[in-house]
Amino acid sequence: MPAASEGAATTAAPEGPTERLSLVRLAIVVLVVVAVVGAGVVSVRRAVAGVPPRARSWSVPYVDVTLTPTYQFQDPQTNPSRDVALAFVVADPTSPCRPSWGGHDTLDEAADRLELDRRIAQLRAAGGDAVVSFGGRDNQELAVACTDQSALTDAYRSVVERYDATMIDLDLEGDALSDPAAMQRRAAALSTVQQERRGAGKALDVWLTLPVAPSGLTEEGTAAVEATVDGGVDLLGVNVMTMNFATAQHPTQDMSSAAQAAVDATARQLRELYRRRGTRLDDAQAYARIGATPMIGQNDVDGEVFTVDDAQAFARFAQQRGLSRVSMWSLNRDQACGATFADVAVHSNTCSGVAQQPLAFAQVFAALPGRAPSASATDAIVVPDRSPSSDDPARSPYPVWRPTAQYPEGYKVVWHGSVYQAKWFNQGADPSIAAANPWETPWALIGPVGPDDVAPTITTVPAGTYASWSPTALYQRGDRVDFDGLPYEARWSTKGDAPSTLFPVGAESPWEPLFTVPGEPPGAG
Repeated sequence: MPAASEGAATTAAPEGPTERLSLVRLAIVVLVVVAVVGAGVVSVRRAVAGVPPRARSWSVPYVDVTLTPTYQFQDPQTNPSRDVALAFVVADPTSPCRPSWGGHDTLDEAADRLELDRRIAQLRAAGGDAVVSFGGRDNQELAVACTDQSALTDAYRSVVERYDATMIDLDLEGDALSDPAAMQRRAAALSTVQQERRGAGKALDVWLTLPVAPSGLTEEGTAAVEATVDGGVDLLGVNVMTMNFATAQHPTQDMSSAAQAAVDATARQLRELYRRRGTRLDDAQAYARIGATPMIGQNDVDGEVFTVDDAQAFARFAQQRGLSRVSMWSLNRDQACGATFADVAVHSNTCSGVAQQPLAFAQVFAALPGRAPSASATDAIVVPDRSPSSDDPARSPYPVWRPTAQYPEGYKVVWHGSVYQAKWFNQGADPSIAAANPWETPWALIGPVGPDDVAPTITTVPAGTYASWSPTALYQRGDRVDFDGLPYEARWSTKGDAPSTLFPVGAESPWEPLFTVPGEPPGAG
């Protein structure tokens, strides 16, 4: 798949499952979906009506976790499928056996900088789930970088336990696909963790995400499946990256047909692979072990474009064949690039490069019956019904919201037991009041205040650095004082006006804080 981001200007590619499935569940008759996500999904649902699916295909779009701007996957208004595959966990460049998100953030740093733990908790509270995807095209996959078997097992285990994952995805490309020793280490580690989870009464489903051609899996891809199965991993399925099939000189024109051919070829390969290991799969069982991930819009190969019409055709095919899942790369890209780029091939992490409505691809795949989409286009995240009195500043990771305060873009607050982040400058807008559309509220719901949250310590200067503030002293602009252990600087001449400890401190205060308040965006002080 394309690569996960190295910042705001990278190209990406996916892999990942979501909901826990079993082969027994895959054989269940498809339930009638009674909810739709907007008019776009209604038309898609009509397009797949009358197709008797063999399995309950479900939609699990990818999100590039470290890409800027941060994608709020926990909000059903920006993720019609509810479930999501989070990409990618890789080896930390400075410590090869330590997992990181995209080589940028350790698990703890992602919890702090990206609020990842809190957002996953909110996603699950709203009825969704998150799949963790390892690997990707860029950076080093853990099993390639970490050659210590015990440390590698610990690394996978730490991620699974941190996010209480019931399903993980291994996106194997480059060295991760061509290194036989890494393949064996990976299988042994995953087998151990999978058995541990089952011993604790918890499931851990494993998918492999692999490159594919219209003719099927590559020789390396087939070897990866064999090594994983032979290494003791109970493999739920193979997710094929139906993208970037050809070259700029000879691009594939019909991406939907090419993707369908790739899936059919993979099914034949899996039947043969399992036959050689003593397990006979019929067609339905083979397809039930397959997922597919197109790259929406402009692919990395010039001339290869996966359109919304292609998505609709592939959704029908997925139901006809009974695929377990359909993913896409990525939710970050599911919008048009703007008029500036009309008629130009655009390779972007944040737009598709084709004419489309926002979330058009996600809505197509959300119509698949494996998981009901949200009840309506205005369905909102469930906000805990808590009174403001529950917002104890001593137990809040960020300042408690105040109607008189002025909040700059990016500022985080606590209100009614949840954390919110300002999308633009605002004052007096109650974060807990739901809006019909996400663009009508200046606040994004990040997630719940956790039971272990406390007011963070503000790093200041050593005691005695400045004289304590005095109500009788006359202070001139630039004078500095210590107030309740916090340093401030006078903005203008002042006497008798105490520095404020209600954050954010407004521009009307004569005292400028000389410290950063938790939740305060850079440059806001």
